[in-house]
Amino acid sequence: MASDEEVQARARALSSPVRLRILRLCLHKARTNKEIADLLGINPATSLHHVRTLLANGFIEAEEERRGKRGAKEVPYRATKKSWGTRIPDASPVLVETFLQEIDGLSPDEIQVMRVGLKLSEENQKEFTKRMSDLVAEYALRPSEEDGLATSLFVAHHVDQTAN
Repeated sequence: MASDEEVQARARALSSPVRLRILRLCLHKARTNKEIADLLGINPATSLHHVRTLLANGFIEAEEERRGKRGAKEVPYRATKKSWGTRIPDASPVLVETFLQEIDGLSPDEIQVMRVGLKLSEENQKEFTKRMSDLVAEYALRPSEEDGLATSLFVAHHVDQTAN
């Protein structure tokens, strides 16, 4: 069982859109700090700070060192999927911001969107969210398919303030 300090450290580690994007980048392919920095358009020192935070909390793990193009030592990192089961207090703002950063620059035909209004009893709302969560978890915890297409899913369920 994790201590309160460990739980808080893990929550803080996942409270950054940059760190969540690093996890996504390292989910299906191990990436070095330089690759991560280049893909995110950030300074390698900034990227390294975020990588170290994720590494210290077990959200990524280092793979075997390799030599880069100029003979420099490179350490590739891969996401452990530990973040999937980690609760983040007040997660909505960071998840929405991460989503917006990840879709920035995509054309509308590169994003599939579903939107529906529901009016359900409290019991049916709980059933609905549990079934959605179970379905997403089933697919999220499957091993990556080598020939698969890497995609992302963002689901938001909220009270419709204008329809009540």
